[in-house]
Amino acid sequence: MYSYNAFDTAFVRERVAQFRGQVNRRIDGSLTEDEFKPLRLMNGLYLQLHAYMLRVAIPYGTLNSRQMDQLAMIADRWDKGYGHFTTRQNIQYNWPKLKDVPDILDALADVEMHAIQTSGNTIRNVTADHFAGAAADEIADPRPVAELLRQWSTDHPEFQFLPRKFKIAITGSPNDRAVTRAHDIGLRMVERDGVAGFEVLVGGGLGRTPMIGKVIRDFLPQEDLLPYVEAIVSVYNILGRRDNKYKARIKITVHENGIEEVRNQVEARFAELRAAFDGIDQKLLADIKTHFAPPAFKDAPVDAFDAHRAANPAFASWSDTNLTAHKNDQYAIVSVSVKKHGQTPGDATSDQMRVLAQIARDFGHDELRISHEQNVILPHVHKSDLPAVYQALRAADLATANIGLVSDIIACPGMDYCALATARSIPIAQQIATRFDELKLEHDIGPLKIKISGCINACGHHHVGHIGILGLDRAGVENYQITLGGDGTETASVGERAGPGFSADDIIPAIERLVLGYLDLREDADETFLQAYRRLGADPFKAILYPDQQKAA
Repeated sequence: MYSYNAFDTAFVRERVAQFRGQVNRRIDGSLTEDEFKPLRLMNGLYLQLHAYMLRVAIPYGTLNSRQMDQLAMIADRWDKGYGHFTTRQNIQYNWPKLKDVPDILDALADVEMHAIQTSGNTIRNVTADHFAGAAADEIADPRPVAELLRQWSTDHPEFQFLPRKFKIAITGSPNDRAVTRAHDIGLRMVERDGVAGFEVLVGGGLGRTPMIGKVIRDFLPQEDLLPYVEAIVSVYNILGRRDNKYKARIKITVHENGIEEVRNQVEARFAELRAAFDGIDQKLLADIKTHFAPPAFKDAPVDAFDAHRAANPAFASWSDTNLTAHKNDQYAIVSVSVKKHGQTPGDATSDQMRVLAQIARDFGHDELRISHEQNVILPHVHKSDLPAVYQALRAADLATANIGLVSDIIACPGMDYCALATARSIPIAQQIATRFDELKLEHDIGPLKIKISGCINACGHHHVGHIGILGLDRAGVENYQITLGGDGTETASVGERAGPGFSADDIIPAIERLVLGYLDLREDADETFLQAYRRLGADPFKAILYPDQQKAA
């Protein structure tokens, strides 16, 4: 993974010192809250429902054990002993005191981390496939390019005050695990005549106006990537609307101007910019790539893994759901569920963070990932070490065998924390997970992605859930709408609203009715919920959700 050079270190320390002065002036009254707000947002500090919230960047979701240990220390010393992993592969602390935030940022700088550009109308944390560098289906590791984009975008003088926030996602695999089609810019690595390049998507996004990104270039050579991305953001900076924040995202810019007009302007700007990139970006990329060399994989028998699978049904079940094929046949990618039934999705205690750090040191080549699905990944674990890893996870309450299943729910913080939320998300996620654990049907149901947002901003990605749940306020009462058929992969689609919303008391029975009804509708056990929905259409699922309407008809 990337290590800071002298410039990086000095830059981050200077930013911390600047913010320390700004915090002191806010505390002594020299700055009003209105004056302080843009300054704190540039450093990842929000004012939430009950307290400040600090969002820490984990670039493209990659960190090492020392960094994870430091995140645990911060949780204990300055928060309430836990952190919340987010859909942008970041971590959030929900209870820091304002006076302590500069000290937290200094502690982050000690391990080459920061909170810069995790908020504000700028380019946010660049996210990537959480299996990058390990996946068997990967064309190439996209993280060096993600790091290049991070360095280019950090404090870029032209792009600090964009019309609205801007998000980039990248994947090196034809199987999209980075939700690239729901981003302002999505980058999908593709091959043409044996040469790797990128399919470039633009104008995706969720929120109150969900849209799937459009292809602006079907193949872009890797050496053209940085000037082309700069051209897109530059055109957006000019065309993007600043008169209405609800119409300020690039998805609206593309929609109002049309993809052809946007493409023409981007290509013209790219022609102007390309000459200025005289190869220095490729020299920098070549240097960055040296930081992402594969670990020294060990060569050893895997008999212990096979024997343990045969002897331990719980381990076998966990292996079936939480392991993914690695490019090295002796290894596996381990997805650690931070979604134990009844717990808050994405929350990890400081003790759990330390356990994960120790496992990474002992068995994982000192590498961890945070996924956009709010779980933690150990990308490189030798199969002979998996029984020991499983036991360590089990002791820390981290061995839930539910990756990709009905209880592996993405949920935003909702009205329990967020000042923007109109309904609770966390209790709904907890109740759904608990109910299906009681029914003992998760593994029979198979792959099913439920995503929950507590307001129209869609931080829980509900639009691209196979089943999406949106919490709204209806005359002071929580009301939950259901969307069906969403998908965040390479076959991305926005879910269709099923019909009237449900009360907080009725939403869990409605989801149970829907999922059990799917079991009756599917052709066989191999047909997933999404496949059945695409085959049958919405009507049979709506009939299950609203039986009274069917009786009335």
